[in-house]
Amino acid sequence: MNGAGPGAAAEPVLRPGRLKVFLGAAPGVGKTYRMLDEAHRRTARGADVVAGFVECHGRRHTEAKLHGLEALPPAEHGYRGRSYAELDRQALLSRRPQVVLIDELAHTNVPGGGRHAKRWQDVEEVLAAGIDVVTTLNIQHLESLSDVVEKITGVPQRETVPDEFVRRADEIELVDLPPEGLRRRMAHGNVYPPERIDASLANYFRPGNLIALRELALLWLAGRVDEALHKYRTEHGIGGVWETRERVVVALTGGPEGETLIRRAARIAGRSAGGELLAVHVARSDGLAAGVSHAALAGQRALVEDLGGSYHSVVGDEVPNALVDFATAENATQLVLGTSRRRRLERFLTGRGIGETVVALSDDIDVHMVTHERAGGGRLLPSRRRTLPTSRLVAGPVAGVLLPVLLTLALDRMRGTLDLTSEALLFLVAVVGVACIGGVASALVAALTAALLLNYWFMPPIGEFTMSDPDSLLALAVFAIVAATVAAAADRSLRLSRRAARATAEAETMSSLAGSIVRGDQTIPALLERTRETFGMDSVELATDSPGPGAGSGPDPTLVVAAGSDAHLVLRGRRLTSSERRVLAAFAAHVGAAVERTRLAEAAAEVEPIKAADRLRTALLRAVSHDLRTPLAGALASVTSLRNTEVEFSEADRAELLASAEVSLNRLNGLVENLLDLSRLQAGALTLELRATTLEEVLPAALDSLDLHSAPGSAVDVQDLESVPGLQADPPLLERVLANLVGNAVRHAPADRPVLVTASSLSGRVEIRIADRGPGIDPADRERAFEPFQRLGDRDNTAGLGLGLALARGLTEAMNGTLTPEDTPGGGLTMVLSLPAAPDPAAAPRRSTSGTTPS
Repeated sequence: MNGAGPGAAAEPVLRPGRLKVFLGAAPGVGKTYRMLDEAHRRTARGADVVAGFVECHGRRHTEAKLHGLEALPPAEHGYRGRSYAELDRQALLSRRPQVVLIDELAHTNVPGGGRHAKRWQDVEEVLAAGIDVVTTLNIQHLESLSDVVEKITGVPQRETVPDEFVRRADEIELVDLPPEGLRRRMAHGNVYPPERIDASLANYFRPGNLIALRELALLWLAGRVDEALHKYRTEHGIGGVWETRERVVVALTGGPEGETLIRRAARIAGRSAGGELLAVHVARSDGLAAGVSHAALAGQRALVEDLGGSYHSVVGDEVPNALVDFATAENATQLVLGTSRRRRLERFLTGRGIGETVVALSDDIDVHMVTHERAGGGRLLPSRRRTLPTSRLVAGPVAGVLLPVLLTLALDRMRGTLDLTSEALLFLVAVVGVACIGGVASALVAALTAALLLNYWFMPPIGEFTMSDPDSLLALAVFAIVAATVAAAADRSLRLSRRAARATAEAETMSSLAGSIVRGDQTIPALLERTRETFGMDSVELATDSPGPGAGSGPDPTLVVAAGSDAHLVLRGRRLTSSERRVLAAFAAHVGAAVERTRLAEAAAEVEPIKAADRLRTALLRAVSHDLRTPLAGALASVTSLRNTEVEFSEADRAELLASAEVSLNRLNGLVENLLDLSRLQAGALTLELRATTLEEVLPAALDSLDLHSAPGSAVDVQDLESVPGLQADPPLLERVLANLVGNAVRHAPADRPVLVTASSLSGRVEIRIADRGPGIDPADRERAFEPFQRLGDRDNTAGLGLGLALARGLTEAMNGTLTPEDTPGGGLTMVLSLPAAPDPAAAPRRSTSGTTPS
C-alpha cells in the first residue's frame, strides 16, 4: 500500500486493536516487568510503542526497565483535596501509537476524572480506536473468582473485571512464579517496602494462600487453552470428539446461599471449552417452597445471565425427581446443590433430604454438594389430588386409636384428681391433635374412640357402655359433635393453606414465563421448549390443523390444548392435573400470541421489498432533480458561447469550451440514466439484486469513477480488505454509494492527508469506514447532512455529481444497511457503512486488487 506518506505510522488504523493480558496469581510475580520486556521487544522490531500508564510501585528493577520507552504524561485529577494520576485517554487517542502499555486493568478511576468509571472500560475504547493494548491483571480481580479469593485470603475484592472482557483478549500469558520464589522476592525487598514485608508475608502472602491463588490462575487459564484447541479443530475440520462438553446445572431455592452456588457452578462450567451453565428453580407441587424470596430469585437470575448462563423454572411433584429429570433432559454432566442443615433428629423423622435423594437418582451425573453459611428454607406445594403424604395418612388413624388409649391409661392413674369435664376437655385436645396429623377422617376415628373410652372408664356406671344419667348422654353427644367440628375446621384450614401455596407456585411459574417474554425469548421454539420442561412432558408440538380423533388415548398420553384461533399444542408424556392444565392454558395463550406475531412479521417482510424500492426511487428522484441544472447550464453556456458570432475564439479557447460541454453532457447523460432507472422502478421493472459480493470487486470500480489521478493532491489509502468476508448487496448500487462517500471525503480532506478506507466484520455484518482529516461536521448538524442538497462544510459547492449523502443513505437502507457519521480520532469525519455479511462467504467471488489509489 502507498500514498499514505511518511507519517502513516501516526495515522488511525480503524480496525479493532489487539489485546494482550499478562495474568498473575498475586502481586509481585512480575507482570509489569514482563509487559515492559514485551514493549522493548516490539520496539526493537520497529513498532510504535508508548507507555500509556505504568505503575512501578517504587520497584527499582521495574523502573529501570521503563527507561528507553516513550511514556505518556499522566492526567492529574483532584479528589477530596488530593491529586491523583490517571491514564490520559484523550492524549493517547490523539497520539495514536500502534501499541500502548496500560497497567492494572482492574483499576477504578478517580470519580469525575474521566469518561469511564473503570480502567478496563478505557481499554475497551482504546481498542475500538484501533490501538493494540498490552495490560496486566491479577487473578483475584476476575468477577467470577472474587468471592473465592475473599474466602481464601480474607480480603474483599472491590475492583473486578468481567470475565467475558478478559476472555475476548487475543492473547493471555500467565506470569507464573512458585509461592516460595515470590516470598523470597518479597523478603529481598523487590515487591514492597521494608515496613510492609513482615505483615504481607504473615497475611495475604502466606504459602497456602499463594498455592490456592496459583491453582485458580492455572485452572482459569486452562479453559482458554481448551477454547484455542476447539478453534483449531474447527478451522481444520476435525470432527472427532476429543473432550466431553461440560453442562452444569445448579439448583436454586431462592435462599441466601444461591449466589454462592451460582458462582461455584460457573467456575465448574468455565473450566472446560464450551462449558454451559444452567440454573433451575423447581416450583414444587407439594408445597415446600412457600418461604421462597422472589426478590432473591430475581437477583440470582440476573447473576446467572451476567455469567453467561440460562435460567429455567419447572413444576414438579417431587423436587429430586424434577431436578434429575431436568438435568437428564438437558444432557447435563454435573449438578450443583446446596447442603442441608437439618439435624440428625430431623433427618430421622422426615427421611432422606433432597440432596441425598438426588445423589441416589443421579446415575451418570456428578452431584456437587456445596456447603454454605445459611441454608435456604424449602417449601412443599400441595397436590390437588391429595393434601397429605402417605405417611401421615397412615399415621393419622393409628394415632386416632392409640392416643385416646394412652390418655385413658394416664387419667386412670389420676382417678379422683380431675372431674368429668376436665377429662372430656383433655380427650378433645387429643382429637384436635389427631386432626392436625391425619385430617378429618383420622379425627373422626379419634372422636369415636375417645367417646367410647370416656363412657366406659369415666361415666357411671364405670366399666359398662350403658349410661344411667341423661345429662351424661347429652354431654357425650356434645363432645362427639364438638370434636368432629374442630377436626373439620383444622383440616379445612390445612387444605386452604396448601391451596394458597399451590397458587403461589403457579404464579411463580407464570412470572418466569412473562420474564422470558419481556427479555425477548418469545420465539415459538423457545416457548415450546419452556412448556415441555415446565410440565415435564416428553414432547410438545405446535399443530396448525385439527388434532386426530385418537388424541389422548393409548399408552403414550396425548393432551391437545387450543393455542389461538387455528393452532393447537400437542403434548405427550405424563397426565396433568386440573391445576396444571389451568397453567398450561396460559402457556398456550402465549404460544398463540407468538404464532400471530410470526404471521404479522411475515406479512411485514413481504411489504419490506416494496418499501425498499420506494426508498430507492425517492432517493434517486431527489438527487437527479437537484443535479440536472448544473451540467445542463454548463453545456448550454459552452454551446452558446461557441455560437456567438460577435466573439472570436482561439483554437485553445474553442477546445476548452468543447471539453467543458463534453464533461457537462457526460454528467447529464449519467443523470438521464438514473431517470430511466427511476422510471423502471416506478413501473416495477427495476428491483434490487442483492447477492454475495466483496469489496475487492466493487471498491476499485468506485475509485476509478472518481478519476482521482486527475485531481492533484488527492489520495485514498485502502487497508485490510483481504480478511473481510463477503457482504450481501447490489454491486452497482454499492459502487455508487462508495464512490459518493469517498468523493465526499476527498473534497473535505487536506491535500497532504489521504482518505483512509478500512473494513471489518462484526456480528454478522461488514463495516466499511471512510475517514478523512477535514474540518468534520458538528454533531448537532450531522443529521442535516443527510437531508437532500446539503453541502455542510464543502470547500467547493459546485464540485461533484451532487448525489449527496441523502442518496448514499437511501441506497444503503434499501440494501438493509446503515450509514452513520462518527468523529475521526484526531479530527475529521468518519462515515461508517454497515451491510449484512453474505450468508455463504465462499459464494462471493474474490479477486486481488491494489490496496491504494495513489495521488
